[in-house]
Amino acid sequence: MISIDEALDAVLAAVVPLDHETVPLLAALGRAAAREVRAREPVPPFDNSAMDGFALRGADLAAGRRRFRVVADVPAGRVAGRPLGEGEAARIMTGAPLPEGADTVVPVENTEAHGDEVAVTRAVETGANVRRAGEDVAAGDVVVTGGTAIGPAQLGLLAAVGVDQVAVARRPRVAIVATGSELVPLGHPLPPGCLRDSNSYTAYAQALEAGAEPVRLGIARDDPVETERLLAAALEHDVVVTSGGVSVGDYDFVKEAQERLGVERRFWRVATKPGKPLAFGVRGRTLVFGVPGNPVAAMLSFELYVRPALLALQGRRDI
Repeated sequence: MISIDEALDAVLAAVVPLDHETVPLLAALGRAAAREVRAREPVPPFDNSAMDGFALRGADLAAGRRRFRVVADVPAGRVAGRPLGEGEAARIMTGAPLPEGADTVVPVENTEAHGDEVAVTRAVETGANVRRAGEDVAAGDVVVTGGTAIGPAQLGLLAAVGVDQVAVARRPRVAIVATGSELVPLGHPLPPGCLRDSNSYTAYAQALEAGAEPVRLGIARDDPVETERLLAAALEHDVVVTSGGVSVGDYDFVKEAQERLGVERRFWRVATKPGKPLAFGVRGRTLVFGVPGNPVAAMLSFELYVRPALLALQGRRDI
């Protein structure tokens, strides 16, 4: 019997990270970046106004000028038709590109309109209320590091810097097999002495939440031939999770079926409760977990050992 830490170390030591694939940006949500991603474009992409107001030359304000001729209107998404000269201003909206020659924006509440002129009632420092190109992110900056889980924030950032495709780790394929003749699938009458198969649903949800592609292969009855048949199909996947059949009862056939199918056992039984009769082994690069049949023990074992393995397979850093 080994400790929890020893068991987890043995699991992670057996992990060989999966290969990667390039997917459209929206398809990368919930996936792990396979490598660092750099900004293709700066954010903001141009000098722009941080407020609604008037763009002008800071030197004019510094020299004491307070009245300016309004020569342009610059809404967001448009550019000024010409550069600003001495004593000129452009009415500008938040996010609009700063006209050539301007370096300062006076908020509209600090001004008074007088026909085609504007008077500044409260001056600001040169460079005030201007967001410079690349102030948030410069082109070439690393915006996502390898192994980072791509969530909504990362997705939005990648879109902002012009990244439309991302190299991500392939999702681990997880085969889930419940064992026990007492288990009854949903949609069927529940005979006396029988139980609903809930573990395969829990494991499916846990695998999906960890970024994997789970598949439920069904229920293996307490029969060595049937158990071996389902396990053989399960071993075609990256990870196998069976629930039940790993203790020492007369009808626990999972460990024996694993041995016949060439699974190399790394450990069996962990010093924890619930979750003591946990089996782990490998065949090639396939990770094989035999979790206990008790629903609480099965779920706990998944969180302690299977989930970290799934994250490691994807190269995730947040194990």
